[in-house]
Amino acid sequence: MKITVVGAGAVGASCAEYIAIKDFASEVVLLDIKEGYAEGKAMDLMQTASLNGFDTKITGITNDYSKTADSDVCIITSGIPRKPGMTREELIGINAGIVKTVSSSLIQYSPNTIIIVVSNPMDTMTYLVHKSTNLPKNRIIGMGGALDSARFKYRLAEAIGGPISDVDGMVIGGHSDTGMIPLTRLATRNGVPVSEFLSEERLNQVLEDTKVGGATLTKLLGTSAWYAPGAAVSGMVQAIACDTKKVFPCSALLEGEYGFNDICLGVPVILGKNGIEDIIDIKLNDAEIATMKESAKGVKAVNDLL
Repeated sequence: MKITVVGAGAVGASCAEYIAIKDFASEVVLLDIKEGYAEGKAMDLMQTASLNGFDTKITGITNDYSKTADSDVCIITSGIPRKPGMTREELIGINAGIVKTVSSSLIQYSPNTIIIVVSNPMDTMTYLVHKSTNLPKNRIIGMGGALDSARFKYRLAEAIGGPISDVDGMVIGGHSDTGMIPLTRLATRNGVPVSEFLSEERLNQVLEDTKVGGATLTKLLGTSAWYAPGAAVSGMVQAIACDTKKVFPCSALLEGEYGFNDICLGVPVILGKNGIEDIIDIKLNDAEIATMKESAKGVKAVNDLL
């Protein structure tokens, strides 16, 4: 299993690190346009191999896509990150051109690859890869819901005062501060609805804190977060590499599911060796359907900027 990560910044390096530590891939290629940058990150990570007990080979490359040939999974993290006060949507002007060039370069050398898009605005960048390549829809996946759901579970466990391992929850919809939909109605603590432990007011606070999870970190850090995004990607890649059929909320091209067409939006999917093995069309209530429509409207407005 060969994995390529494009973009050796904080998010890309975290992706490479978490994938390597899990030790399911034979090689991770880290590629960047900055001379020597990916090579330096790769060398630094490889010097942790004996300490962290992994045998995955990490290779750094400067802008030579031929070295990514025959990658099973390619991850696109390249582009500019958010700064405090910026929305994900404001990145589209620069990142669209980068993502389009990167995806075509990857496919040139790895025509059978599965692409995971991390660059923001993520739903629109995933849609762009669909529109600018000939890859089948199951092999283009946007990483948003996996990260947002991890942030949701963090906030739920914090509110309940219990361990995160007790908590389960999912975020669907657009990967934006206004578009994401934490499904509080379906969230559980060890199988028991979280509403049994939290008041409606506290649960609504969890919902709002989840939606601005990325912006909160950007304000604190001065740039986008990287640990949780890297971990979310590594979980998705592992599900594909090991064909686990694990369910993740991911940005997928919808063709009738949830009543939407020609849009990439966060929905629960089954991930396996073929990428998206299936889209799970869960039954939403009227309020959730209305929120989903608003989320889709926001994503389509950004798509129109392409």
